[in-house]
Amino acid sequence: MRKIHQNETHIKKLNELQQDASAIIVFQDEVHFQVTTSVTRKWVVKGSEPKVKSAPGRKSVPYSGYVIPKTGELIVTKPSWFNYETVIESFRHLVESYPVPEESRVYLVLDNAPWHKKAVRLVQTEALPEYQDIRDRMTLIFLPPYSPDLNPIEQVWRITRREVTHNRYFPNAQALESTLDGYFATHRQPNRKLADLCSFKHNN
Repeated sequence: MRKIHQNETHIKKLNELQQDASAIIVFQDEVHFQVTTSVTRKWVVKGSEPKVKSAPGRKSVPYSGYVIPKTGELIVTKPSWFNYETVIESFRHLVESYPVPEESRVYLVLDNAPWHKKAVRLVQTEALPEYQDIRDRMTLIFLPPYSPDLNPIEQVWRITRREVTHNRYFPNAQALESTLDGYFATHRQPNRKLADLCSFKHNN
């Protein structure tokens, strides 16, 4: 019951923000894409036995992504590792690469990963002066715990795997990264595809 209440409260807050013309709601998440081929169902000739090559090892390519559901715009960074420092760096990248009018404000929704909690504590709770530039432009909001279904950017990762990486051979991390970079770049500008996919209109 507590989780249901937390989710309903969160949804109500976002729905209220949606009514504010000056509010820009952004969802963030980190992800690793594995070089090892991910195999899933696909259409093939009946009776055939298709084979998909797969690179050895457990190498992956990390991304930190931001999606604006209202417009479908996708902004990604490529941290070498996920920690509070790279999170704060990516906050600044968002501010720099997505300038907003003075009268507007970004409301950034994050999950409860430990590196997010520390970043929010330093930037917003303790309000350290070196992060004033971030506080000037955005407010940080946590998702309810264990609620990935309330984070629309999860749908971006899902469709990326379906359209780009599933059943496809990548010889190395560089080849995978180049392909993903190209795919993400096609969604950097406003687009109907991600706007529809990431819509978070809820009833409560």
